[in-house]
Amino acid sequence: MLNIQTFNQISEKGLARFPKQDYQVSPDVENADALLVRSQKLSTENISANLKAVARAGAGVNNIPVDEFTKEGIVVFNTPGANANAVKELVLCGLLLSSRGIIPGIDWVHSQSPELDDNELSKRVEAEKKRFRGTELKDKTLGIVGLGAIGALVADIAIHMGMKVLGYDPGISVDAAWRLANQIEKQENLTSLIARSDFVTLHLPVLEATRNLIDRKVINYFKSGAVLLNFSRDALVDEQALLEALNSGRLSHYVTDFPTSGLLTSDKTILLPHIGASTEEAEENCAIMAADQLREFLENGNIRNSVNFPALSLEKSDGHRIAIVNENVPRMLGQILSILADKDINILDMLNKSRDDIAYNLIDIETPLSEETLNEIRLIEHVIKVWQL
Repeated sequence: MLNIQTFNQISEKGLARFPKQDYQVSPDVENADALLVRSQKLSTENISANLKAVARAGAGVNNIPVDEFTKEGIVVFNTPGANANAVKELVLCGLLLSSRGIIPGIDWVHSQSPELDDNELSKRVEAEKKRFRGTELKDKTLGIVGLGAIGALVADIAIHMGMKVLGYDPGISVDAAWRLANQIEKQENLTSLIARSDFVTLHLPVLEATRNLIDRKVINYFKSGAVLLNFSRDALVDEQALLEALNSGRLSHYVTDFPTSGLLTSDKTILLPHIGASTEEAEENCAIMAADQLREFLENGNIRNSVNFPALSLEKSDGHRIAIVNENVPRMLGQILSILADKDINILDMLNKSRDDIAYNLIDIETPLSEETLNEIRLIEHVIKVWQL
């Protein structure tokens, strides 16, 4: 029986992916094999001796101490793309809200007295509607910073709406590049994209290289009156520099899913309560994807969509499988195989991959290992975790 400890409200469609005869899934599980989490902030106190994996039902993992978990040989999964459509639709909403006088127009209508008769209300509407005049998105230029799953979908919908789309992503993968529409005009650097865009939308993770990416220097490249949208993370933008740009008119609006008390001081901000992935469909997709990845790892040792371990998939043979996590240093595999050879253990298949300071091994053997042999492997210097599937 495998134990999954859950945090937050996980979609039932995701939880149903764990067969009840093989898994115990509950917030009260102790000594869990894996954790399944949405927004709960984890710490090293959540690490137990048996813990092998954590799955975040969402793309960001800033609520998980990834470096500390990596040192303990714990795989951290996320679910990139599972909530992409939900975020894409909210970005479209942000574009419309920032280009038309929708919010002030709604506020003005609701400020009118219900005692007015329809004729009087109609007169007032006709007299005041010019205050809420905006511009159309068609023929405007949208700059997309980050062309992953969400950025690619935003590009598609913008193109269909008649916008010109510029894209910048120095770290784009080959798979992501294949998804992109050929109408996207690639930019060689961030400042050239910003200088040409009427709207700029951010779709990047927070890394040391992207923290405060939009700072005072970069903001000076924006067109006067441009709009910045941020549905990724607040740490991508230098808030003080942003407020200065809003006050000066360099930026006409800032639309974000990450409100702060500082942003509340500006009437040029459109602040949403972190609802980018808050749709029934997105929550289901994230939970299902996270659950499936945990099952594939716990049952077969295969890894897909990990933020700290290498992607690895080995078709299971008729034998028995062991998984080994070790520090990525020379001669580790030789020491492991030497122990198996000394025990006359026949190897059927194996795969070894590394990522940064971590190496991960799947080895299929003809006969199961004894606890004594497993402990011999665990005692090898630089071996972090060993288990038999």
